[in-house]
Amino acid sequence: MTDPSGQRAGTAPAVSSCVADALTPVAILRKRADFLRAASARRQGMAAGLLQARERAEEPVSPLLARVGFTCSKKVGNSVARNRAKRRLREIARLVLPVHGKPGWDYVLIGRAEATATHDFQAMQDDLIRALARVHAEDYRPPKPRGPKPDIPRGPRRGKGRSASGPSTTGSDG
Repeated sequence: MTDPSGQRAGTAPAVSSCVADALTPVAILRKRADFLRAASARRQGMAAGLLQARERAEEPVSPLLARVGFTCSKKVGNSVARNRAKRRLREIARLVLPVHGKPGWDYVLIGRAEATATHDFQAMQDDLIRALARVHAEDYRPPKPRGPKPDIPRGPRRGKGRSASGPSTTGSDG
């Protein structure tokens, strides 16, 4: 007995085994310590967010599993805006990470103020694919730190100005 599509009744449709093998199972990060470990590892900026990624070392988690976490600070907006941004990040991760993520890695997607909730959805997917390729690259170099340079003590100052002992106390002010 066959159905209108030409398959025998009671059988499942054929699925390509190469597609099933290429997908990486993804779990959710929930512990703060995992988020902190990812924060000190690789990172790549995107138009609508930030990707942090780290390769897991010896941990009691399956090495065949990729894990992902999501976060949005209060800079993103009120709870409604943060939840909307996280929903979009979750959906993008659901679509992209099983195909482009690597087993044994932890990923954290961070929402960006006024961008994550309104940015084009397809562009966000493309950005995540590029960011994943960048953090997985063999020649990955961390981004240069922003902000002021650290205060490095240097030798004594030279030039005009007051001496190291301060203003002179010997004057003719009588």
